Amino acid sequence: MSQTLVQQQFGPSAKHYAECEVHRSGASLNRVVELVGPHRNWRVLDVATGAGHTAAIFAPHVAEVVASDITDEMLGQTEALAREKGLGNLRTAKAEAGELPFDAASFDLVTCRLAAHHFPDIAQFVAAARRVLKPGGRIAVVDNVTPDAERLAGLTDDQIREAGVAYNAFEKLRDPSHARALSVDEWVGILDKAGFTVLAREQIGKEMGFQPWVDRMRCGPQTVAELEQLLCATSPLSTFLMPREIDGDLHFTLQEFIVVAELSD
Repeated sequence: MSQTLVQQQFGPSAKHYAECEVHRSGASLNRVVELVGPHRNWRVLDVATGAGHTAAIFAPHVAEVVASDITDEMLGQTEALAREKGLGNLRTAKAEAGELPFDAASFDLVTCRLAAHHFPDIAQFVAAARRVLKPGGRIAVVDNVTPDAERLAGLTDDQIREAGVAYNAFEKLRDPSHARALSVDEWVGILDKAGFTVLAREQIGKEMGFQPWVDRMRCGPQTVAELEQLLCATSPLSTFLMPREIDGDLHFTLQEFIVVAELSD
């Protein structure tokens, strides 16, 4: 995944993401603040901020938030949101997630919500976050995750892994800038290897309207038809995504993983 591809995909979609209910007010947005328990004197870095919703919800609780992204249009939406909410302690910076151009040990908290599945190397992002965190600093990540044994009960480990591959292919068909969503175990393993101790972890089901989901990425009719067929065909992927009709519209459920971890001494 190149920066250019992400910028091409998300630049024209910036306003849609600013207005999207899932990003603007999803359950994980308030919950990650509760799990982190931010302090008033903290300096926070929000990586791949998108339209700035995570940066904005932390800003009233801390001293300063730096909202970073590689897409100018997204940073523009974040700046507009900060003005709208009167958040004078929120500023933006252009930065790539794996090469954060900030001083070492300069932040108390690094956050990243609903973006890491676009990163070419999530372990590199976690390492970059570790570098900019102060001793004892925290990282808080929210991201979509692949199927697990709880949601695909009765399947073998190999079948669950295959369902994870199918899920990532499904996401990539809709959004070519999608790299890979990890499993919960992969997230915990990467954080542990980087020297973090997990303080809190939760998984939340996230209801998605199919049509708004494809509209945000400006999918063509053929892609929409392929996605709908994959979603509704009998398969482990369909079991995981739970497609259903609500008031005549197709909906499905994604799984969001919230993890808060502290940099070990």
